[in-house]
Amino acid sequence: MHPLERSAIAAALACCCALPAGAAPVKIGLVETLSGPQASSGQAYRTAVRYVVDEINAAGGWNGEPVQLLEYDNQGGPAGAADKLRAAAADGVQIVVQGASSAIGGQITEDIRKHNLRNPGKEMVYINMGAEALELTGTKCNFYHFRFAGNAQVRTKALVAGMKKADALGDKVYAINQNYSWGQDMQQAIIDNQDNGGYQVVEKTLHDVNRIQDFAPYVAKITASGADTVITGNWSNDLLLLMKASRSAGLKARFGTVYLDQPGNLANAGDTAVGHFVVHTFNAQAGGPDAQAFVKDYQAKTGHMPVFIEPQTVFGMKMVADALKRTPAKDGKLDVDDLALALETARIPTPMGQMSMRASDHQAQLPMVVSTVSPDARNKVDGTGLGFTPVLLIDADAASTPAQPSCQMKRPS
Repeated sequence: MHPLERSAIAAALACCCALPAGAAPVKIGLVETLSGPQASSGQAYRTAVRYVVDEINAAGGWNGEPVQLLEYDNQGGPAGAADKLRAAAADGVQIVVQGASSAIGGQITEDIRKHNLRNPGKEMVYINMGAEALELTGTKCNFYHFRFAGNAQVRTKALVAGMKKADALGDKVYAINQNYSWGQDMQQAIIDNQDNGGYQVVEKTLHDVNRIQDFAPYVAKITASGADTVITGNWSNDLLLLMKASRSAGLKARFGTVYLDQPGNLANAGDTAVGHFVVHTFNAQAGGPDAQAFVKDYQAKTGHMPVFIEPQTVFGMKMVADALKRTPAKDGKLDVDDLALALETARIPTPMGQMSMRASDHQAQLPMVVSTVSPDARNKVDGTGLGFTPVLLIDADAASTPAQPSCQMKRPS
């Protein structure tokens, strides 16, 4: 090619690809656990976030430019998250997305709060897709944090209602949870719902997070307690290994869970999981044609059905997309304060029903589904003959619990 031709092509590319003067693209930073033993959850969040960012860009992006997605591996801990958040800030990220672990979520929300105080005009907003500790919308609530998942009180209220409707709750409940903010919240919620469920908590256990390699001693305690039902908020390896130990011991108690739909759990539990329950944000069998269309599109674009925390992440990111659409550029840039104000009024339809944001504490109001493991489920999972059959779909208003008085939201002046 002649040098003049190369120069002409380069000039044309520079002209069509350069941003307008003063313009800046929206940058979304996924600060998630993408390696190590807990990576499966982080990778699920990544898949769901990519799915919606691709949709946003296919629809024209924001301010005429593609939204950029940057990914940071927090390596499964608060210290790693703090380091990666600093890197994201240096890269100009305005929207931080994270979900796996309330401990990490607590670190991120506090670091973003401090960053925004120190860097006016360079604010970031935290989009929380799965860190469900109550304190994040309670004592630690702040204007730049938005949670698009449930919390322990919402989850347990719905789970107990669904199991009670199915006449599957029993009189005696064993509570086993991870010993940190989320697990402690779950334990309290299980205790608080005794009257609603008509059960008694016969014993409760808090254990180290993701350090237990053999849950056999815990399963032996559950057996000895005579519990009809085990209710647990365990996730990732702590639920996988609990399922394995329960299967090996032939535990007869029924499980009520938050994360039984995590890939691998049914494969580990086998037929002993039949009759166990999960409270989650999506079940295609409960949602009609819109739910089936979502499953079909997600599977076509990602190679698998939306499972576990993927649907709630997709719906949360669609609320972010809605808020972006309603946030005009200022001098060609995204004003994060304006985006946060738009997020406070975000409302979208989902296949499960309306989902909206509560402005008082930035807790999403979302429908919940309670399902039971059954060979009759329409969609089978984990290569087994089992899946999740819905027993109760609860709309957002019925699933909601009150905002915590400890949240004293301070908005920018």
